[in-house]
Amino acid sequence: MKILITGGAGFIGSHVVRRFVTKYPAYQIFNLDALTYAGNLENLKDIQKSENYTFLKGDITDAKYIDSIFKEYNFDSVIHLAAESHVDRSITDPLAFVKTNVIGTMNLLNSAKESWKNNFKGKRFYHVSTDEVYGSLGANGLFTESTSYDPNSPYSASKASSDHFVRAYGETYGLPYIITNCSNNYGPNHFPEKLIPLFINNIIHKKSLPVYGDGNYTRDWLFVEDHATAIDLAYHKGENHETYNIGGFNEWKNIDLVKLLCKLMDVKLNQKEGESEKLITYVKDRPGHDLRYAIDASKINKELGWEPSVTFEQGLEKTIDWFLQNQDWLDNVTSGDYKEYYSKMYQ
Repeated sequence: MKILITGGAGFIGSHVVRRFVTKYPAYQIFNLDALTYAGNLENLKDIQKSENYTFLKGDITDAKYIDSIFKEYNFDSVIHLAAESHVDRSITDPLAFVKTNVIGTMNLLNSAKESWKNNFKGKRFYHVSTDEVYGSLGANGLFTESTSYDPNSPYSASKASSDHFVRAYGETYGLPYIITNCSNNYGPNHFPEKLIPLFINNIIHKKSLPVYGDGNYTRDWLFVEDHATAIDLAYHKGENHETYNIGGFNEWKNIDLVKLLCKLMDVKLNQKEGESEKLITYVKDRPGHDLRYAIDASKINKELGWEPSVTFEQGLEKTIDWFLQNQDWLDNVTSGDYKEYYSKMYQ
C-alpha cells in the first residue's frame, strides 16, 4: 500500500503521518508538503529515518509536479490535508486560498483519476475538510453530515468548493472518496497563529491576549491525536462516497476557554492566580465571524466506533505541557514571516 499524505509536515498532517508510519510498517507513506510558513519537518524528527517513510517537497498547485509523482510512485491512496486554513489570512489574501484549497485539490483529483484509469479497486481519495463549510449555528442545533453548506469566509468558501469537487469526481467519474469535516483542532505542534498556541506563547512572554468582539463565539474542540485516530478509522473502515463529521463532543465559548487556559498557565508557570487573565484584551471583531460551530459526531461514533479519548480539560493540559517542554520549537516558528503577520493582524 502506497499512501500519499499531503500537508504532512503541518499540524494535523504530522500527527496523521506519524500514526500511519508507526502503526502500519507494511505501508509506504509519502509525505508531500510545500514547507510554507506552517509546515515544519521538526514535527516529524522522530520518524524521519523510518524505512517506510518518504518526504516529497512540492506544491499541490503545481499540476505537472503532481502528475509526475503519481506516475513515479503509483500511489494507491491519497489522504489530502494540505490547505491554507487560517480565516484571518483568507480575509487579507483570499486568492491564495482559492489557489491552494481549490486548484490544489483539483490537481490531486485529476492526477488520481488519470493514474487509476477507471480501475478504482483498492483505491481511495480521502479529503479532510472543516465544519466551517456549514456556516454559523444559532444557539441551538448541531452540524450533521446532511447540513446544507453556507460558508461565510473566503477560507470556508474555498474548502466548500473543494468538497464539492471531490463529490463531483465521485459522481461523474466514479472516483472512490471519503470526506471528513472536523471541528477546531488543538494539541502539540500547533502553529501559533491559532487561538490556543498563540495564547500559550503570549502568556509565556507576557503579551496581550487578543479576544475578538465580546468573546462569546462558541466552538467545538477536537484534540489532534483523536482526530488522527478518527482519520485512521475512516480511511480503513469508512464507506466510499460517505461523509463523516468529527467533533470533540464539547463546546466552549472563546472567553471561557481563554480563562481556563489562563488558569492552567498560572499553575504551570507558578504564578499568582489571575496573573495571566490580566493579559486579556478585547479587539475589533473580524468580518463575517461565525457565532457558533458544533459537530454532531454520532455517525462516526455509531458506524466506526470512534470517540474522543480525552476531555477538553485533559487535552488542554497535555497541550500546555507539550509547549512548555518544547519552547525551542515554539521559538523557532515564531520568527520571520510569522512575526510580520502577527504585527499586522493583532497590533
